[in-house]
Amino acid sequence: MTALGSASGAGRLTVNGLPVPASGAFAIGYVHSIYRAPSAELFTVTGRGFTMWAVVSHSENVLDYYALDGARTRTPEGHRLLRLAAPARYRELSLLTTAIGRRTLLAAGRCLPLYPETGAAEVRLSLRLTLDPRGEPCGPPFDTLTASPAS
Repeated sequence: MTALGSASGAGRLTVNGLPVPASGAFAIGYVHSIYRAPSAELFTVTGRGFTMWAVVSHSENVLDYYALDGARTRTPEGHRLLRLAAPARYRELSLLTTAIGRRTLLAAGRCLPLYPETGAAEVRLSLRLTLDPRGEPCGPPFDTLTASPAS
């Protein structure tokens, strides 16, 4: 994993304050609004940005919904995984979040909710060096979804 540089060298690599592990793996978890299935878009830090390389879900229908080319497999936990034929690279990513979809950052067993209690909010994801990382242990429905590239 390539880390961001800093003049002071202080801080930990985070995505919106959630620490990114040495593997560079993190995910955006959500509950699919149509299929009501816990799902996640899987990312890996690449240089100064990040790459979405797969989608994982409790439901095969969610993978069909994406309509993207790629290889489908099962994770060791039994979830469906779609490895994208053409991974998407980002420097920043803008998301619309709501309490219905419950978009949440996931990394190394920790979660950082991105959604407001009511209404909608726009959230811009980016990598930063942070002195005061955030996050909490993941609970249902995101505690069984993995962001590991080894899945």
